[in-house]
Amino acid sequence: MVHFLHPGLSPRTIVPPDAQKDDLGCGVAQEEASPYSLVNICLNVLVANLEKLCSERSDGTLCLPEHWSFPQELADQFVGVMTWQGKLTDRTASIFRGNQMKLKLVSIQKAKISTAAFTQAFCHHRLIELDATAVHTDLSIPDILRGLCSNSWIQQNLRCLLLDSASIPRNSRLLFFGQLTGLRILSVFSVCFHSEDLANVSQLPRLESLDISNTLVTDISALLTCKDRLRSLTMHYLKCLTMTKPQILAVIRELKCLLHLDISDHRQLKSDLAFHLLQQKDILPNIVSLDISGGSCITDEAVELFIQQRPAMQFVGLLATDAGYSEFFATAQDLRVAGGANMSQISEALSRYRNRSCFMKEALYRLFAETFATQVAMPAILKLVAIGMRNHPLDLPVQFTASACALNLTRQDLARGMPVRLLSEVTCLLFKALKNFPHYQQLQKNCLLSLTNSRILVDVPFDRFDAAKFVMRWLCKHENPKMQTMAVSITSILALQLSPEQTAQLKEELFMAVKELLAIVKQKTTDNLDDVTFLFTLKALWNLTDESPAACKHVIENQGLAIFIQVLETFSESTIQSKVLGLLNNIAEVRELSSKLMTDDVVKHVSSLLHSKELEVSYLAAGIIAHLTSDKQPWISHDLQRRALLQDLYTTIQSWPSSSCKMTALVTYRSFKAFFPLLGNVSRPEVQLWALWAMYHVCSKNPSKYCKMLVEEEGLQLLCDIQKHSEADPQAQHIAASLLDDFRMHFMNYRRPPLC
Repeated sequence: MVHFLHPGLSPRTIVPPDAQKDDLGCGVAQEEASPYSLVNICLNVLVANLEKLCSERSDGTLCLPEHWSFPQELADQFVGVMTWQGKLTDRTASIFRGNQMKLKLVSIQKAKISTAAFTQAFCHHRLIELDATAVHTDLSIPDILRGLCSNSWIQQNLRCLLLDSASIPRNSRLLFFGQLTGLRILSVFSVCFHSEDLANVSQLPRLESLDISNTLVTDISALLTCKDRLRSLTMHYLKCLTMTKPQILAVIRELKCLLHLDISDHRQLKSDLAFHLLQQKDILPNIVSLDISGGSCITDEAVELFIQQRPAMQFVGLLATDAGYSEFFATAQDLRVAGGANMSQISEALSRYRNRSCFMKEALYRLFAETFATQVAMPAILKLVAIGMRNHPLDLPVQFTASACALNLTRQDLARGMPVRLLSEVTCLLFKALKNFPHYQQLQKNCLLSLTNSRILVDVPFDRFDAAKFVMRWLCKHENPKMQTMAVSITSILALQLSPEQTAQLKEELFMAVKELLAIVKQKTTDNLDDVTFLFTLKALWNLTDESPAACKHVIENQGLAIFIQVLETFSESTIQSKVLGLLNNIAEVRELSSKLMTDDVVKHVSSLLHSKELEVSYLAAGIIAHLTSDKQPWISHDLQRRALLQDLYTTIQSWPSSSCKMTALVTYRSFKAFFPLLGNVSRPEVQLWALWAMYHVCSKNPSKYCKMLVEEEGLQLLCDIQKHSEADPQAQHIAASLLDDFRMHFMNYRRPPLC
């Protein structure tokens, strides 16, 4: 008893990888609030059941059924879903061998597969794009290149190759890209890529877009080889350059076909390359996109003049600079700015720099300040925060600042304007951050604060078992009173959402939580302080002990009964009495522990509260008496007292209004199983009558839940037995018949029940 998909892949346009951008705005809210597409649902089911659907080869790898065949777009999405879910391994990648799948656009980001598995699964296909970002070190860049070049069709037609953060063995020398003559887009961000490799790549006959950010390149002069075809150049944080500023600018000046240039840098390095670039009048005549974020000595005036001289410009990156604050940037038509001056610039920065932790943390810091008092729900911005958290799971500043931004964007009623799927993603990312940084207190506080939001705590899917463990551990840290109150209130709600099996698995956390909650109750009672923390604590204990023999045992072992007698003797408010009685009801339902309640103090207080004018209090007291007196054995030496209690119980139930009367449900139940021993006790109609009254009461208030529960737990037959039994109490038979009639009315189409 208790108190009340991942998106598929799509072809890329030929722009630098960092310029690729999701269509955010109101579309995010619509997408996140919409059902998953049928294609994604089917692919997720396939991935989840791959082991069952496939046969096994002699080498232990999987093989699709022979008659299966996938269209190319679905095959590409299938790889993407497997990669996204971390299911692409040597064993599973083997399903892409042969010709049942025809792949073109393949993503194996962060996959852990061997060179042999990669070559056998993917290199015989006619690939035009491969994203191997951050693949496991088992598959190195030289191995990828060798595999791709083993297919002459791929050599001539592969257009896009993304190798960001992929590995290169220490003994490797020159990377041979020269055979990939069809390559147009290449990204080697954060790769051990040298000037000699750049010289090799610059000779590719169709190369149009190149990202050499955070590489070991010391000299970019080789770019002059492809000056007539290079349209996009990204060299963010090119920390090893040994060229002088005039030498670098001389090379850039020759790249007259450039439409996109990124020379952004870490703010701490105080690079003035961008400052000198802005002074040049005869440079980059066709530029459309210029990113100089993180540069030093950059002013609004210099940027404005540069843009005015190049009217085709559509984007400028100014985050972590002193520019972007003038009226010019607010009024310029068709110009996007990634900066920190306003929400528009911050949104652009979060989108553009999702893969760059240095700028992500800067943008999040600006976002936190901008949204501190926001009153408008912004799902598109929250989605960008989630992307930043997902892309940088091990970066503490990103995770901490993102958690603070998430709080700003979901506090109070703002969460009600957010799609449930998006809130679920953010909540799961917060818990992932907790696992990665278990000792960072402020991050834990932010996560705890997020769970105080009723929309998130009640409506949003997330791992409530992990959440309960975290909150219970926090509860025992003896934090300040405000944090303690939050932890207690969250515990009281999470306890309702865990199955009895999950509660039993908590073990140490459950023991410590019950002990701490009892200590709070004892202290508050001693201080005669019935504040909100006290009420939440009683509620948490009531809910934790529901159908949890382990929790009930912990209460008994930690002097819980003495504490609750003290509570009943100190406070006379019915809200407090009902919570204490609810908890005692849960203990009474545990046959092994119910005898512990047969003390003079407990029986005296429960008997007294049976006559309370508050129906909830009287009802709960009656439940305790019904459970305690249902078994005659413990009362052998106190038979007269048992008889008196039963008579008092019977008389009290007669004084209650009809169990189907118009009033709110007194309590809620997870199961009727605790009632079944009482229903079968025909020799004690008082006990049977209380159980029937309780069941009829909740069934009449919430028939869709409880009538279904009656069927699933096979309780209908017990009602039929009471109705038929010749010695059953007439009033009990009447309530049983009413229950069955109500069931027929509400659930005629649910299933054919075993009705009498």
